[in-house]
Amino acid sequence: MTRTTTLLGTLVGVCLTPGLAYAASDIGGAAMGGLWALPFAGMLLSIALGPILFPHFWELNYGKFAAFWAVLVLVPLVALRGLEPAAAALAHTALLEYIPFIILLFALFTIAGGILIMGNLHGTPATNTALLAIGTLMASFVGTTGASIIMIRPVLRANDNRRHNVHVVVFFIFLVSNIGGSLTPLGDPPLFLGFLRGVSFFWTTTHLLPETLLAVAILLVLFYALDGWFYRKEEGMPSLRDPTPDRDIKLYGKVNFILLGGVIAAILMSASWKPGIVFDILGSKVELQNLVRDIVLLALAGLSLKLTPKPVRAGNEFTWGPILEVAKLFAGIFVCIIPVLAMLQAGRNGAFSGLVALVSNPDGSHNTVAYFWLTGILSSFLDNAPTYLVFFELAGGDPQVLMTTGALTLAAVSAGAVFMGANTYIGNAPNFMVYAIAKDRKVRMPSFFGYMAWSGAILIPIFLIQTLVFFR
Repeated sequence: MTRTTTLLGTLVGVCLTPGLAYAASDIGGAAMGGLWALPFAGMLLSIALGPILFPHFWELNYGKFAAFWAVLVLVPLVALRGLEPAAAALAHTALLEYIPFIILLFALFTIAGGILIMGNLHGTPATNTALLAIGTLMASFVGTTGASIIMIRPVLRANDNRRHNVHVVVFFIFLVSNIGGSLTPLGDPPLFLGFLRGVSFFWTTTHLLPETLLAVAILLVLFYALDGWFYRKEEGMPSLRDPTPDRDIKLYGKVNFILLGGVIAAILMSASWKPGIVFDILGSKVELQNLVRDIVLLALAGLSLKLTPKPVRAGNEFTWGPILEVAKLFAGIFVCIIPVLAMLQAGRNGAFSGLVALVSNPDGSHNTVAYFWLTGILSSFLDNAPTYLVFFELAGGDPQVLMTTGALTLAAVSAGAVFMGANTYIGNAPNFMVYAIAKDRKVRMPSFFGYMAWSGAILIPIFLIQTLVFFR
């Protein structure tokens, strides 16, 4: 998860009709046992633990890990379900989910990597709070990864002469790298996957706004008070040499903001323009508007590469490593999750009947508190995007139902995945990236469990308040 998940917080997605779910009936989800889920679990645990337990080996072999787990799904699927059903399920995953996912990820990563903020501010409590607020707002429009890439270096430069600056980075991860991305499918991978499944673009904006505003308001007020206390504590101490003296802020690569507007326009176009032209490929319905959208996104990425001066990307330390890593790992994730989603679609008749019971009230209705916390806890330690998808399917998987009568359940799943991705360094894409950049800049970042002490003390009480206010 070093550079791998570096990208994941910048997202936007494709629009699928509700009827285009995984062809679960073709691969017999109700007849599948729990062993089918082991490759998916192995894939996620590899991503979570590989960079921590054996970072150098992981860096060289992450693609082989993804291929190994994917093969453990595909070979039995062909052998036990037949070539045609297996090919149809794989084609559906590739054409309607994985390829659009990577195209959008590539476009947003390329465009955001062409925006560079240079100069330096003085890291007072007011300045730091303003920078965090700007990054938080930005995250829902350029993605948590995009906002983190753009904002982390200015924040670090502003505070590189502060004796106490660890808390600034910790709150940055809370707000910019996670909670700030909760208002649009552009913001965070889980919301992208919801959009991919048919959740309307602005549903999250309207239904997660109160939860987001409450969390952001509490965190910004708490940060201002904490940063003010540290700032006053430093006043009587000898000043540290400032390696980046204050100078005017300059923004480079401005054309990329126009290109980001083009990304949003292309997504909205694919959601509203319905020409009714569909291409059937191995049973997967590829709609014309989605093909047009993907072509436009690739063109926008190409324009960004052409129009952005190379020194601007160099200033962001831009490389293609992260997108290659994400492409390989998510290929494995999307393959491994095929049987898991098929079993979830079987509901009480499938291998996950116990999980269905766990998130259900005695009368059969959804237990929204359980959805919020189970989604959140798993998102804290596994990747929050596939975790969201699992609970989305567990809640029925019908976007029209979940956006209306099941709106509270969908909000609980969405908030749990997005917000609680901040609980650990491995919960969401940009967390480890910000950690690595800050550590490289000599910030004494807390260890994995040290960071969890921060998140446990600060975030868990906020999530308890949200539970009482919104999800009970």
